[in-house]
Amino acid sequence: MILLAALFAVMGAASNAVGTAFQRKAASTVAHGGGLRLLIELAHRPAWMIGIGGVVGAALFQALALVNGPISLVQPLFVLELPFALMIAAPLMQRRLPGAAWWAITGVVTGLALVLGSAAPSGVADQASMVRWIPVLAACLGAMGAAVVMARPGRPPLFRAAVLGAASAVGNALTAALLKSATGRFAEGGLIAFLQSWQTYGFALTGVSAILLLENALQAGWLTASQPALTIGDATVSLVLGITLFDERIRTGWWLLPEAVGVALIVWGVLRLSRVVSRVQAAEAGTGRAFVGGGHGDSGPQEEVWGSRGPRVQRIREPKGERPAGEG
Repeated sequence: MILLAALFAVMGAASNAVGTAFQRKAASTVAHGGGLRLLIELAHRPAWMIGIGGVVGAALFQALALVNGPISLVQPLFVLELPFALMIAAPLMQRRLPGAAWWAITGVVTGLALVLGSAAPSGVADQASMVRWIPVLAACLGAMGAAVVMARPGRPPLFRAAVLGAASAVGNALTAALLKSATGRFAEGGLIAFLQSWQTYGFALTGVSAILLLENALQAGWLTASQPALTIGDATVSLVLGITLFDERIRTGWWLLPEAVGVALIVWGVLRLSRVVSRVQAAEAGTGRAFVGGGHGDSGPQEEVWGSRGPRVQRIREPKGERPAGEG
C-alpha cells in the first residue's frame, strides 16, 4: 500500500507538471487578448486540453495516493512537481535548463529520498474524531486568517509574498487532510457516504481558499519569496496533520540526522529552482516573450508564474521596494 501511495503521488506530481507545461505552451501561442477571450482561444489548442487533462489527472492521482498511504508520505512527494515542470517545459518552449537548475533538481530529489527513506512514514487511518478535527481546523484556519491580516497592503512585498505563500501552504495541507478523510468515506460507503461527509465540502472550500491565497502571494512579490514558503510549508504542515489527526508515525532517534540533511537539500534545491524560474521569466519579459498571448493584449502585459499548483497569470510589474540582490 505504501509503495502504491508513493507511486500515485509521484504520478500526481508529474501529471500536474504536465498540466503546467502544456498550458504554458498553449498560452504562448495566443497572439492577443485576455480573460474570457483568452480562454476561448486556448480551448481550440490541443496543448491546452492536454494541460487541463494533466491537472484533472493530478487531482485523481492525489486522491488515490491519499487512500492508499499516509498524508505525511503523499504530500512531501508533491515537491517533485516543480522539478518535473521545469524539465517538461524546457523542451516544449525550446529552451535548455541551465546547469544550476540540474544541480537544484538533483538536490531536491536526493533530499526527498533521504527524508522519506529515513522517516519511513506509516499509518493506515483515514478518519479522525471531531475532538481532533476541531483544534486542527481552528489552528489552520486561524493561521490563514492571521496571515491575511499580517500581509495587508503597505507591508514589504517580499514579506507579503512569503506570508501569503505560507498561508496557502497551510490551506493545501488542510485540503489534503480533508480530502484523505472524504476519499476514505467514499472507499467505505460509496458516493452517498462521500456526499454526506462534511469533509467533502470542507476540502472544496479550503482548496479554493488556498488558491486565492496563492494568487495574492504571486501578485504581492517575487516567486523566490512565495514558492519556498509554499513548497516547504505544505510538506511540513502535512506531516504535522498526519501525526495529529491520523496517528501517523515517522522514525526518530538517530534517524533525525539524515532527515535533517535531506530537509536541508530540499530547501536549498527549491530556493535555487525558484531563482532559476524568476530569472528565466525576467529574461523572457525583457524580450517580450513572457507575455501570455505573445504580446500586449487588451489586458496589458502579463507573465505566467509557475506555482506549485499550476501556472498562474498576472500582470508584469515591479514589486514596491528594493529588488532583492541576485534576483530577476
